[in-house]
Amino acid sequence: MNQPVIEIKDLNFTYERQRVLENIDLTIEQGSFLGLVGPNGSGKTTLLKCLLGLLKPQQGEIKLFGHQIQKFKNWHEIGFVSQKANSFNTGFPASVFEVVASGLTSRLGLFKFMTKQDRIKVYEAIEAVGLSAFAKRNIGEMSGGQQQRAFIARAIVSNPKLLILDEPTVGVDAQTVQSFYDMLLSLNKDLGITLILVTHDVGTITDKVSHVACINKHLHFHGNSKEFESLKDDEMSDFYGHSLHVLSHDHSH
Repeated sequence: MNQPVIEIKDLNFTYERQRVLENIDLTIEQGSFLGLVGPNGSGKTTLLKCLLGLLKPQQGEIKLFGHQIQKFKNWHEIGFVSQKANSFNTGFPASVFEVVASGLTSRLGLFKFMTKQDRIKVYEAIEAVGLSAFAKRNIGEMSGGQQQRAFIARAIVSNPKLLILDEPTVGVDAQTVQSFYDMLLSLNKDLGITLILVTHDVGTITDKVSHVACINKHLHFHGNSKEFESLKDDEMSDFYGHSLHVLSHDHSH
């Protein structure tokens, strides 16, 4: 069994007397690719903020890489990509290379010159997300999907062990989404990065992710994607509070 990257025990979070997360127990093992699903307002983003140390839960504990979150120091081991980047200022005069290189500034310090090794790392991250041909292109000239890939390259340039993505395909066209998920799968398989993907796109992800967690205030389900696919529609509707069909997409690649 792999070492857990995240261990959450009895986590509770309340906003202004409203309980948002209740008794969450969740362990995510190294090397897994977790799809985190749930309806709007179900507490997914709150859970992410707790994991990133941005919110402090009223009760329960979180361990990252075996360390209590309060004592965790190696934040460079965790990459985060928000919903974008969609609100990104497209007039910003930076190339893809410069955007990705900015992911090293926390380690380098803002004005330290990049070494040859650093430049190689940046190009490797750009290659990993399939943007090699666009390294010198201005980020504002890229499509939404390409911009989002550039932000993922920025998040992985510092070699994180865990990458958290909050609905990264919002505003990305359907055709691009499939290749986008394929790219995430290769980051998981080829680079060994543990991934947590928050998504509404339940049907599309089941043949990509290794595990699924369903949150709607409580953790209603956590298991591998095969177990998730075998859930009955009425069980899913109970989790979501409304009717939902899990579309199992084509598994042949």
